[in-house]
Amino acid sequence: MATSEGLSADERAAVKQRAKELREQEKAGKNRAAGEKAVREAIEPLEGTDRDIAEGLYRVATEVAPHLVPKTYYGMPGFADAAGKMVVFVQPAAKFKTRYATVGFDPAAQLDDGDFWPTAFAVLAWTPAFEEKLTALVRSAAG
Repeated sequence: MATSEGLSADERAAVKQRAKELREQEKAGKNRAAGEKAVREAIEPLEGTDRDIAEGLYRVATEVAPHLVPKTYYGMPGFADAAGKMVVFVQPAAKFKTRYATVGFDPAAQLDDGDFWPTAFAVLAWTPAFEEKLTALVRSAAG
């Protein structure tokens, strides 16, 4: 539901979460342990498919791109490059009450493919086929 300011209550909460994250990340610097703790805390309250997808991304990213650093992004679990730029993240369906979770890739992801390529994927379930595709995408995105 939109407010008179144009942002829904969920969107305002996400903006507040992002401001808090930025303050915490500034204090922690490039501390991998702090990022890992924040990501695990972001995954912990998730349920069902959202949790499966977030846990799956965590597992895939740590296996195929161990140089990426766990980091939250608007309260969502993800991974960033050495410069702190977000590469890949999960937007749980429950966060904005949508019918599917999204795995997104930000501009730091090295997925460029000519003049046109996808940067987000709707995900209804964690399946072996999806894991295979995501593993290839994360490997490519991480460089």
